[in-house]
Amino acid sequence: MTIPYFRYVPNFEYVNRLRENKTILEYIQVKNLFKRGVIREDIFTDLTNFTKYSIVGDERPDNIANKVYGSQYYDWVVLLSNNVINYQNEWPMSQQSFQNYLDTKYITEQNLYSTHHYETKEVKDSYGFILVPAGLVVDKNFSYTFYDGGLGTEITKTNITTEVTNYDYEVKKEDEKRNIYLLKKEYLSIITRNIKSSLLYKEGSSQYVNKNLVKGENIRLFQP
Repeated sequence: MTIPYFRYVPNFEYVNRLRENKTILEYIQVKNLFKRGVIREDIFTDLTNFTKYSIVGDERPDNIANKVYGSQYYDWVVLLSNNVINYQNEWPMSQQSFQNYLDTKYITEQNLYSTHHYETKEVKDSYGFILVPAGLVVDKNFSYTFYDGGLGTEITKTNITTEVTNYDYEVKKEDEKRNIYLLKKEYLSIITRNIKSSLLYKEGSSQYVNKNLVKGENIRLFQP
């Protein structure tokens, strides 16, 4: 049985500053969001433990987890596999959110389709060797001169740039987020046990209550 990630996250008690009786300490218990699980390093750094996946449409981590692992509650595995910390910035936007983003940032269609930058087209010599790869950011009038041994002459290539509009740039940036890695299913039980144990508190601190709870004992927190 799988459970949501936050069920693994331990709790933290801190002083309730909104309490009516300022002479009595009252605590509020919350999840300790400063505790963050990570995939075990020896597994995370070995690409053979992962498969490539391309996010389709408006798929969210829970959708992908349900499709690949059979449970939406493995959404945290999808995120940790790609070291996604800020979901809003690091995960592809929904189609509607993306359109809203473009409308807000560029306002007019003219701005949206204005030039963002220019990139190179691929340049090869007569032997088929790539001299200039495609996709380098350059000036509009960039040219390239080289000696072609196969032709025995010096050649200058012009008109080897292509315009990239603001729209093209934003779409490419979003599409790059769609290429992710997914931990192979056979490692789920290992990772789940590891995450659960790594998030537990260790004895030895004055704040320790139990493996799932610590209490704030900083005297400054007690001031009314």
